[in-house]
Amino acid sequence: MAASAGRPSRVAKLPPRERILDAAEELFQSEGIRRVGVQTIAERAETTKMAIYRHFETKDALVAEWLRIVAADYQAAFDRAEAEHPGRPRDQILALARFIAEGLPAISHRGCPFINSLAELPDRSHPARQVIEQHKAHQTSRLLGMCTRAGLRDPGQATAAITFVLEGAQVSAQNGSIDQAGDHLMRSIEGILAQHHAPLDAPRTTTG
Repeated sequence: MAASAGRPSRVAKLPPRERILDAAEELFQSEGIRRVGVQTIAERAETTKMAIYRHFETKDALVAEWLRIVAADYQAAFDRAEAEHPGRPRDQILALARFIAEGLPAISHRGCPFINSLAELPDRSHPARQVIEQHKAHQTSRLLGMCTRAGLRDPGQATAAITFVLEGAQVSAQNGSIDQAGDHLMRSIEGILAQHHAPLDAPRTTTG
């Protein structure tokens, strides 16, 4: 909707850098990285290409910064899980799974920004792809710490299994292959936790 005459739009009230990032996020999510040009971002942000290049040296740098913000949202979910369930790593893992499950409806409409970006950025040297890989490594490290503190048997294998379920649920939501993906996700995570909580070897009994 256009702004009324003599009144600034909501977009124009934001600082220029924030306007640019908001516009880039909306366009990259809805149309893809490659299809969106800097001029289109400038028009959506109600600014100019020159202004964008004052804040971001290249379009690639803008893409990378957008994905850093997305990654920070996921890392904040780890922070909240730890803050809301202090000293209870199993509950922290379930809180993370719930965060992903609750976000699946949005992913079903717009797709996962990481999955979408990786599909468009095959060059592993691209700065945005490096942001994703660093984020995933950090996320895995934090999840491994939770699994270790939870006393799970083989925390590395538990971390891998949980990661497969979380990321697989996002792909399934995006392609619509599984109904009620969030419910399936939570049950799968609970099953993994129960399986890896069992002792490695059951006590042996002897007979006379």
